Amino acid sequence: QVQLQESGPGLVKPSQTLSLTCTVSGGSITANSYCWTWIRQPPGKGLEWIGCIRFGDSTYYSPSLKSRTSISRDTSENQFTLQLSSVTPEDTAVYFCARGLGGGAFDSSGQGTQVTVSS
Repeated sequence: QVQLQESGPGLVKPSQTLSLTCTVSGGSITANSYCWTWIRQPPGKGLEWIGCIRFGDSTYYSPSLKSRTSISRDTSENQFTLQLSSVTPEDTAVYFCARGLGGGAFDSSGQGTQVTVSS
């Protein structure tokens, strides 16, 4: 059974770059059936899809975040990472990584990690 675990700093200052890593176990991120996904949930709001990366390093981003987002992967470590630049307090959220099935659906996710943007 695939398991995902997010890691990264819990506090980021405004204008800096948020960087998170998702470590995958029980499955390979080179599997071409999936799009390895980042999602977030701001306080009091619903889930927001950020983007994903699939086999061959094709990446897909939310139009509203595309200019600030980069998703990459390290196949040797079975990890994929999220970088979100120029953060503001509005980027404060619980960030999740997930195994995406396409169309915004996913079948496995990490437990989430709280990221707060504050000076």
